[in-house]
Amino acid sequence: MILSNIKLINFRNYSKIEISLHSRLNIFVGRNAAGKTNILEGIEILGLTKSHRMGNDSNLIKIGEKKTKIIGTVRDGNIRKDLEVDLTENIKKVKKNNREIPKIADYISNLNVIVFNPDDIEIIKGSPSIRRNFINLEISQLSKEYLNIYNEYNKILKTRNEYLKIMITSALADRHYLDIITDKLIEKAIVIYQYRKKYIDAVNDNIAKVFLDISKVNGLNIVYETNVEFESYDTEFISNKLKEVYRKNYQKELNYGMTLYGPHRDDFSFYLGENNLKYVGSQGQQKLAVICYKLSEIPIFKNACGTSPVLLLDDIFSELDSQKRNKLLDYLKNDIQSILTTTDLRNIKKKNIEDSYIFSVKDGNVERR
Repeated sequence: MILSNIKLINFRNYSKIEISLHSRLNIFVGRNAAGKTNILEGIEILGLTKSHRMGNDSNLIKIGEKKTKIIGTVRDGNIRKDLEVDLTENIKKVKKNNREIPKIADYISNLNVIVFNPDDIEIIKGSPSIRRNFINLEISQLSKEYLNIYNEYNKILKTRNEYLKIMITSALADRHYLDIITDKLIEKAIVIYQYRKKYIDAVNDNIAKVFLDISKVNGLNIVYETNVEFESYDTEFISNKLKEVYRKNYQKELNYGMTLYGPHRDDFSFYLGENNLKYVGSQGQQKLAVICYKLSEIPIFKNACGTSPVLLLDDIFSELDSQKRNKLLDYLKNDIQSILTTTDLRNIKKKNIEDSYIFSVKDGNVERR
C-alpha cells in the first residue's frame, strides 16, 4: 500500500499544500512547531478518520476557516483509491473515489497506517484505558469483524450497567433478564479476547528480534493481562469461565452498579526480561520499545491485509543515539513506505537516506530538497 500524494486544505497551519511522496522513505525536516507533525496527522486522519491528538475535530480547521479537507491517492497493487475526509465543526464525511461512504466503519482499512508519535510513550507509562484504546484501533484496521463486535459489546455493556443500577433500586427488576444480557455480553467478549490474544501473540513473534537488532538488547515482550484468568482461549472454555465469574460476583457487581469483569478491563505490559518497563525502563528504552512495537506490527498487517501499511513516525530520533538512529533507518529501508519527521539529519549515514525524498518545512511551506 502506497500513499502517492496528500493534499491538505485549511488544515491546522496550512491553507493549501499538495505533496507527492516517495514509495519508500520520506523525511520532513524542520524546527519544532513548523508544521511537520500536522502533515503526519493529516495522513493519519485520511486513514483512520481521527487523530491521536486530543480535542474536537473543529480544532483541525485552520483559524478563520469553516471546513477542512484531506485528500490522498492510495495505490494498493493495481488498485487506485482516491480518498477524502471532509470536516466541518459538526460534520465528518468520508469519500472513496468521489462516492460518500455513510458508515465510518466501512471506510476504515482503505489506507492502513501504523503511527508513532512522542505521546505514544504513554502506551507504557499511562493508564490501562490508553492501552485498550490503542489495541482496539490497531485490531480494527486488521478486522472489520472485530470493530463491529467491539462496538456491539460496548452497547451491551452499557445496557448491563444501566440494568444493574436499576436492580439496586427496583424490586421489580428481573434477575433472569440480567442473565440474558450477560449471555449476550459473553458472546461478544469471547471474540474480543480471542482477537486480542492472537494479535499480542503475533506481536511477540516479532518484537524481540526487532528490539535486539536495533538496541543489541534481548528479551522484549508483551504480556496480555486480563482480569479474568484463562488457561485456554478456546470458545467453550472462555464462555464457561465468564459465566462462572459473573455468577460468583453477582452481588459484588450489584453493589457497585457496574460490570467489573470482561475485556473492557483488559491491560497489557511491556517487559524487558523480568522487568516491567513501566517501572524500571528509562525514557529512551520506553520510547524505543514502543517504536519496536510499531515496527513489529508490519508483518501482521501484511499477513492480515495482503499489503504493507504506511508507517508514520513523528520525532523518532530524539533520545536515540546515532547508532540506534541508523539501525532504525536500516529497518525502514525494507519493503514499506515510511514517512517520518525530525528536526535535523545529524549523525545519519548518507547511505541510509539515499534515494529518499527529503522535505524542508518552514512557516507553513513545504519544499522538497
